[in-house]
Order: sequence, then structure tokens, then C-alpha cells
Amino acid sequence: CVSFGQAMTLIKQQISTSPTSSNSSEGGGAGGESETLSRIDTLVKRILPLIVATIDDRSWRVRWTAASKFASVVHAFSPLNGTMDALVPAYEKLLQDPEAEVRTAATFNLSEVAKTGAMVYPAGWSGGGSGGDSDASQEEEGQRIPVAQRLVERVMALTEDDSENVRAALAMVATDLAPILGKDLTIAHLLPPMLLLLRDSTSEVRLNIISSLSLLNDVIGADLLTQSLLPAILDLAEDGKWRIRLAVIERIPLLAKQLGKEFFTDRLLSLCVGWLGDDISSIREAAAKDLKELTALLGSEWSVQNLLPRVKQVMEHPSYLRRMNAVRAISLMATAMDVYMAQWEILPILLEMHCDPVANVRFNVAKGLGMVGPMFNPSVYEGQIVPILELMKEDCDRDVRYFACQSSDSLSANFENKLNNH
Repeated sequence: CVSFGQAMTLIKQQISTSPTSSNSSEGGGAGGESETLSRIDTLVKRILPLIVATIDDRSWRVRWTAASKFASVVHAFSPLNGTMDALVPAYEKLLQDPEAEVRTAATFNLSEVAKTGAMVYPAGWSGGGSGGDSDASQEEEGQRIPVAQRLVERVMALTEDDSENVRAALAMVATDLAPILGKDLTIAHLLPPMLLLLRDSTSEVRLNIISSLSLLNDVIGADLLTQSLLPAILDLAEDGKWRIRLAVIERIPLLAKQLGKEFFTDRLLSLCVGWLGDDISSIREAAAKDLKELTALLGSEWSVQNLLPRVKQVMEHPSYLRRMNAVRAISLMATAMDVYMAQWEILPILLEMHCDPVANVRFNVAKGLGMVGPMFNPSVYEGQIVPILELMKEDCDRDVRYFACQSSDSLSANFENKLNNH
């Protein structure tokens, strides 16, 4: 069916762009073209009922296949007269199918179906027949609306679907409608269901919405969006499931980019640093990597002014786990900074931590020096890093000695290669 629709569309386009079509008003070749177009319309009218019939098939697998491929069908047939007035109601029926798998597949295609530039009658409009009547009055034609405007009315119902898979699929694609609808329609029809999804009982649904906010943000602006976004983020950040918290952490750099530097600094920065003290090691490690990405995204100066003071406070915490993760964090932050900032702001703090009473903190200092050392010139390496590593090689803890030797050997080889290359 898709190939048929594409072929009919191609033939119609070729006829409309052929040289003889421009002379149709003079009668040159117009008769053959009109006959061909008439045959295309006849064939399409015969095929459309077969496509629509799959929507009502008794087998849910047939309906699922139709739902999965429906966007391709719509794009193939949308340039042909009268087709969308039959296909869009059929697609809406798939969105209300009794089987959750079918509704999920149809929902995944929501944005692609909406992207067609076709105009259709509003739902329930009595003049919107499926045959594309050429005698439709101008008044009826004036009632047509974009496909996206008709489909957005279905979004609210999907937010209340019993299946969390349907709601999760909707959360992934619904924001794609925003650029098509424009600001006013987005605020009126799309924003309310999106806010409902942000409060959904299923964490995956809320995560999918947060992950796809950039398009919504571009259309309606950050100010309106963040009024409702922040509570959802804070709620997810404290979710009892550590994998949910991890997923939020992984999206923090994207949120920082979407929400802007000032809002992020004021409302979410403390949350990011707080994750360094999470009970789950994977969360703590991801938080340290986040601070590196935020440094790269928002700049070295921003990091020194806003991140570093907070991380330094963590380095003074009684818990060695927090101090250890703070050491990891500043080591990673340094690799995303310019050399000057890293040398004067990060390196002294890192070197000072070699005296920590807990061996786990000290050997992370040794690992951190091995990580940041290659950034600096030989004089900094020999004058500041080497003496500390030599001290740590004599540490009473064997793990500290091991990592100090490892970092020392690695840095020595690195600077030796640089010297040979020059």
C-alpha cells in the first residue's frame, strides 16, 4: 500500500510538472492528463477502503502492524485528493484500540502523522467525507484544519490511558507537535497534557517528558515551562529507585542547556553537588561525571565561581565517601577546564588532599593527579606533582602506594614522550 501510494503520488507530480500541463488551458494534451488523473483517483478510492479495513481486523497483530506502519502510509497518500479525510479518522481509531500494544504503536507514530502538511476536517465535522467531493463548498473547505491541530485534541485522552507504555510513548513524541502547532496552540492544547505527564505516577513517563523538553522550550519559552518543570525534576531526583535518580543525573547537562545558566545555577546546582553524597556508588560516580560535563558546557569561569566552592565544602565533610567523591569530581572538572584555571584553582586543592586521614581518599588523589597531570607543562609537573607522588609512594597503605606508583609511571612516560616529540 505504501509503494502504491508513493507511485500514484509520483505519477501525479510528473503530470503536474510536465510541459503539456502548462498548456492545458489551450487544450494541448489536457484530455490524456485528465483521464490519467481520473484513473489515479479511481484506483486510490478502491485502495483506501482496504487500508482502512485493517484497522478493524479481528487480529490485534494485524492492527498492530497497521499502527506501526501508519505514518508511512499517511506520507505516501497525503498528496492525493481526499485521502487524509479517510486516513486520519482511521488513525484516531488505532489510538483508541482495545489492545494496549496497538495503541502504543500508534502513539509512537503521532508526531510523524502530524507532520504531514495536509488539511482535514475537524473531528465530527459533517462535511468531512472520505471521498474528497469536488463539489464541497468554499465554506466547508474553510473549516479544514492542519492534521496536527486535529490530533492534538487526542493527546489529553492518551495521558489518561490505562497502559503506562502508551503514556511513555506519548511522552517521547508529543513535544514534537509543538513546532508544528505554534506557540498559541501549544499553550492552549499541548501544554496541559504535558504538565499532566510530568506528574504521572510512572517514573519512566516523567523521564521521557523531561528528556524531550527542548522542542517545547523553543516554542513557548523557558519561563512558562520551568514553572511546572522544577517540581517534577525535584521529585524524580529524590525517587526511591536509584535507577530513576541515575536517569535524571544523566539528563542534567541537557536540562542545563535547555533551562539556561542562571535558572540552573539558582535552582538545580545544589542538587547536582548533593548527589556526591548519595548512598549508591553508581549515583556518586555519575554525579562526578555530571560536574565535568557542566564545566565543559557552562565554562571554566562559571565552574570556579559556582561549582568549586560547593565541592570544597563536600571535601570537608566528616564522611570519607563524600570527600572521596569530591576528589574524583574536581579531578574530572579540571580535565574540562582551561589549563590556567585548572592549575591555579584545582591543582592546589587536589594536592592538599594527599594528607587526608583515610586511605581511600588519598589513593583517589593519586589517581586524580595521574588524570590531570598531562594538562600541565613540565615545570608544574616536576615542581608540584612529582614531590607529592613521591611522598605517596612511601604511604603506609599499600593501595595508596600502588596508585601513586601507577600515576607516577604514567606521567613520567607521558612527559618523556612529549620531550622526545619536541
